Amino acid sequence: MTVASVVVDVKNLSVDRPFDYLVPPEWEGLIEPGMRVIVPFGSRKVQGFVVSLKEKAEREQLKAIIEPMDEQPVLTEELLELGEWLSENTLCLKIAAFQAMLPAALKVNYEKYLVPAGGNPGEDPGYFRELFQNRDKIGWDEALRLVEKGALYRGIREGLLRVEYRIKSKGTVRKETYYVPAVPKESFSEKRASLPKTARKQLEIADFYLEHFHAHSAAELRERFPQFSGPVNALIRKGMLKKEEREQYRDPYEHQAVEPSRPHPLTPEQEEAVRPVRRAIESGEPDVFLLYGVTGSGKTEVYMHAIRQVLEKGKEAIVLVPEIALTPQMVARFKSRFGDKVAVLHSGLSAGEKYDEWRKIQRKEVQVAVGARSAVFAPFENLGIIIIDEEHETTYKQEETPRYHARDVAIRRAQSHRCPVILGSATPSLESFARAKKGVYKLLKLEKRMNNMPLPSVEIVDMRKEMHAGNRLMFSRLLMEKMKDRLERGEQTVLLLNRRGYATFLLCRGCGYTMVCPNCEVTLTYHKVSDTVKCHYCGYEGSAPKRCPACGGEHIRYFGTGTQKVEEELKKLFPEARVIRMDVDTTRRKGSHEKLLKDFYEGKGDILLGTQMIAKGLDFPNITLVGVLSADIGLNMPDFRAGERTFQLLTQVSGRAGRHRLPGEVVIQTYAPDHYSVKLARDYRFLDFYRHEMNMRKRGNYPPYYYLVLIVVTHENAMTAAKIIHQIASFLRGRLDERTIVLGPGASPISRLNNKYRYQLLIKYKRDPNLFPALKQISRLFIKEQTKDGVGIHIDVNPYSLL
Repeated sequence: MTVASVVVDVKNLSVDRPFDYLVPPEWEGLIEPGMRVIVPFGSRKVQGFVVSLKEKAEREQLKAIIEPMDEQPVLTEELLELGEWLSENTLCLKIAAFQAMLPAALKVNYEKYLVPAGGNPGEDPGYFRELFQNRDKIGWDEALRLVEKGALYRGIREGLLRVEYRIKSKGTVRKETYYVPAVPKESFSEKRASLPKTARKQLEIADFYLEHFHAHSAAELRERFPQFSGPVNALIRKGMLKKEEREQYRDPYEHQAVEPSRPHPLTPEQEEAVRPVRRAIESGEPDVFLLYGVTGSGKTEVYMHAIRQVLEKGKEAIVLVPEIALTPQMVARFKSRFGDKVAVLHSGLSAGEKYDEWRKIQRKEVQVAVGARSAVFAPFENLGIIIIDEEHETTYKQEETPRYHARDVAIRRAQSHRCPVILGSATPSLESFARAKKGVYKLLKLEKRMNNMPLPSVEIVDMRKEMHAGNRLMFSRLLMEKMKDRLERGEQTVLLLNRRGYATFLLCRGCGYTMVCPNCEVTLTYHKVSDTVKCHYCGYEGSAPKRCPACGGEHIRYFGTGTQKVEEELKKLFPEARVIRMDVDTTRRKGSHEKLLKDFYEGKGDILLGTQMIAKGLDFPNITLVGVLSADIGLNMPDFRAGERTFQLLTQVSGRAGRHRLPGEVVIQTYAPDHYSVKLARDYRFLDFYRHEMNMRKRGNYPPYYYLVLIVVTHENAMTAAKIIHQIASFLRGRLDERTIVLGPGASPISRLNNKYRYQLLIKYKRDPNLFPALKQISRLFIKEQTKDGVGIHIDVNPYSLL
């Protein structure tokens, strides 16, 4: 008797553990850990993940597994262990951790088909002789009616059959029609000899097949024989050819021409940086390296050399890049170096494309996965290195359950595979740099730009002085002068404004009314193109009013500046300039992000205006000017990381200029020119910034001196949410170490979202063995309230947003 321990897909903490199910005789030897199965649970049938197998059960009477959903595991044993670790460390349900590792296409409903897998099942003496009856596929349910379940799975294991899925709601396996010789070559030649001489097209196609005796796609035949369908169908009727539908991977980059490239020789500085990494790869040490390199210093080439060494050892590599930096240019670099060995995973792909890329990894058809945060779960079984580029980016922290940080997951996986991790950045996070200083990570440095090009010169403009001088425009006189100069010289400019839309908010100057989202306590942003107001938190959208909804007055005015408004002003000031705007609104459609960047790279635009998405990953030779329109936006956030994020953003966007033979210049406009983040970013003084910020963090008991846990309670009734957060605070204060600090409770900075009131408390701790058991107890104590009364309790370990 075999018993499977299964984690069921029921989102409830009270059932967050494996349940034992009997493996029926027909599935003996076929069910494996990591497979998804359908099991009875109460009165329902639910999906679950098999986490282990054993020979004895704790209970005598067990329900049996209904059927497996996969013919092979979708999670490796290492990923199953990782899911357990993720559940413990982010306080999420086990089922949520497992599902986070799978592509979207495996999380939705699908239709299951059985198809021949190589050879001809009709020739098999076993169960499959009559199964297909000249069909190229049959439905799974029909196959189960015709053949015993266990025999089907054995056929799959022996390579005679293959299971395919048609995803109902998210994308399908793409098929292409092929025409295949139906008989051996000798018989084919005999049949060709019996064709009438008048059937010239049939003879031509038959001769082509005799010369190239293998399957040919319909597209290939159409190109060689424009009127091929009639003659080919005749050859099918005569038993010479047969028609097959074959799986074809979708290639999201098939229209992107990629020229193969050779490794560039490393500079002495790069060679020194990569040497310890090479030693770790050879010795199998799971060292964590922090590669601190200025913008344009050639960090990517160091990554490439390390990956090449890993591939030569027959191992695999994961490269994580922030979503906004995962440009076609970045993808092309890896594809040109490693060709078809690369799979790409990011949110810009359709569900079907992601599914195909994931399957390439699972089937061991590729050795390198390049992608955003979730690519850290790529199902490789022989990892040799994990690289996280721009490691300081906050997008590596997931804001929904499971609330993991990709860096922590990467380090955990590296320990399992005994391989190194490289964290790369020109502006490392304070936590990572502090660990490198302490020797927890190994520090590597690249302090010179490639070709010894100087870093761009940076000038700070005090916008208060511009106002006093009578300049009411959003551009300083210095920036306008430099933009005009670039237009005359045929060089390109990048303008950063980290705010989309036309205006930040609408205000009635008669009564002071401000338009606020009806679902959230945030002001609505005005979008001029659609003449609408939108909430960028819950998605609410409405028509912009012509009169004040409060007093009926006509004195509605738009305040603040968004990218749409900047674009409008640019066209007035420089009518001859070709402006390309990049923000969430202009890049919604699939492929639009790539098209806009390609146009700019090809010189079809003079000025690239955008939000934070343009600050990373751009390496264009003709960009010689970068303008930051308002460095203050990030500084005014109620967040202890505001100064760090501003310094990082200014340094990163400055690095887009002067990366090749032309020198670069940067203009930073601000109303706070004396702020240390702005001044130190101007001079690229990261070490001075690090020391200043660390001093402030120490005084405030913030990371990296303390760890944080944020607890947020949400409910439609403010009093209910406030009552529960106070109960939680009282519960914790009675159980935690006296050195642990509990701040709050109080209303969240954004006190209402999606019609739910939000209250929170913040925990600061160094080492507190009582904390995690207490947090787990909180989750259990409030299960009834969460499920019955609609209370939401969110626990975020080491949060990156306190809003």
